Amino acid sequence: MIRIFKHYVPKSVFVLGFVEVAILWAAIAAGLTIRYAQLGDTDVSLARYQVEFATFVCVVYVSMLAVGMYQLETCRDFRLSLVRLGAALLLSLVIGSVVLYLFPDVDIWRSVFLFALGLAAVGIVISRFVFVHVADMNLFRRRVLVLGARRAAKRIQDLEQGPGRDAFTCVGFLRMTDHPPDVEGAIPFAEALPLADYARRLEASEIVVAIEERRGTLPTEELLACKMQGLKVTDGTTFIERETGTVDLDSLNPSWLIFSDGFGGVGRADLVIKRLFDISASLILLFLSLPILVTTAIAVKLTSPGPIFYRQERVGQFGKTYNVMKFRSMRNDAEKEGPVWARQNDTRVTPVGRFIRSTRIDEIPQIFNVLKGDMSFVGPRPERPVFVEELAKQIPYYSERHQVKPGITGWAQINYPYGASIEDAKQKLQYDLYYIKNYSIFLDFLILVQTLRVVLWPEGVR
Repeated sequence: MIRIFKHYVPKSVFVLGFVEVAILWAAIAAGLTIRYAQLGDTDVSLARYQVEFATFVCVVYVSMLAVGMYQLETCRDFRLSLVRLGAALLLSLVIGSVVLYLFPDVDIWRSVFLFALGLAAVGIVISRFVFVHVADMNLFRRRVLVLGARRAAKRIQDLEQGPGRDAFTCVGFLRMTDHPPDVEGAIPFAEALPLADYARRLEASEIVVAIEERRGTLPTEELLACKMQGLKVTDGTTFIERETGTVDLDSLNPSWLIFSDGFGGVGRADLVIKRLFDISASLILLFLSLPILVTTAIAVKLTSPGPIFYRQERVGQFGKTYNVMKFRSMRNDAEKEGPVWARQNDTRVTPVGRFIRSTRIDEIPQIFNVLKGDMSFVGPRPERPVFVEELAKQIPYYSERHQVKPGITGWAQINYPYGASIEDAKQKLQYDLYYIKNYSIFLDFLILVQTLRVVLWPEGVR
């Protein structure tokens, strides 16, 4: 894994992204050269067009990010990559047209843009084909030796064997106690001494400490020797965070929260930038979405009796409550029996409501909450007080998600389906804690861009 602005990116995906940036740059250079050659001019100075080249690369690359082309499961699925590449190219045409209209000084001919898109498509198809075959090799895989053979170690083994995982290979598990192991094939720690020599024989590059109870079982001197000899030693919770983009609640303990990096709050400069972005983006989106707002309001009013908007109390930053505003997507009497979780194929949802939920249009009025300052564009999903009280009793560290403002979109929202049970809330909390721990403007940007993927492929909407 490579860490960029506190966010973990698989090394294989990072390399693929770097290669495809080079492909995009070469494509726009070749497109311009071809167009000049068609006009009979072979003496073109490419150095004059660096701003245009950078604009093209940014537009196409952001479009590829937006449709989810750099999700690991997409990178490993050649057919899925082709589908999303087509969506990315269409999106690039739209964004490129807007950019060229707003900034006429960016001198990219439309014919050059189209030539470059075609060449880029060919290059990216080749790069994805090569990646699918190379990613299954050991080129990018780290060899990991796990200390522990019980629940935490089993979690790591399950990660290795899960779909779309190519970042690491577990070369061995060491039993630290006489308790029955949860991992088959684990050997006693005493048989692996000295640990540094054993790790080298297995060609391990990293040792992961996945021990639940460390008092009396942590081999401090052996781990120190490994560290001094260049082997990386990683805590099990940190390892799972790095590999999954979540903070694993099952292996979490207060000392890790206290001593691990992150959870330092949002800096003053970041807060100012975040708030300025929220205000400016809200005003722009309100203007751009005005036709959608009007059309949706009419549709909701004509197809279901009751108010157009739905106001509901939610828990915000530091536990302070506020009223969230959304388009009403359920019948007006949906909660006559009291608050309940949304369900798959919920019969309370109106036909119009089902559409605006799947496209996230029902969320647009929350922009008014963002303008007011109760919410941000990016943050944990706000929950109702009655559910928060229930969840806080059953899920450890649940209240920690209220350390930041709730958001219209967030790390959990783009990585996990809409939560409709306590187990769903637990899974989403793991993403929320990762976001809070590793907050940066860069991570906010990634979340905002990838929200389009959730709109285009609305999996798990309820």
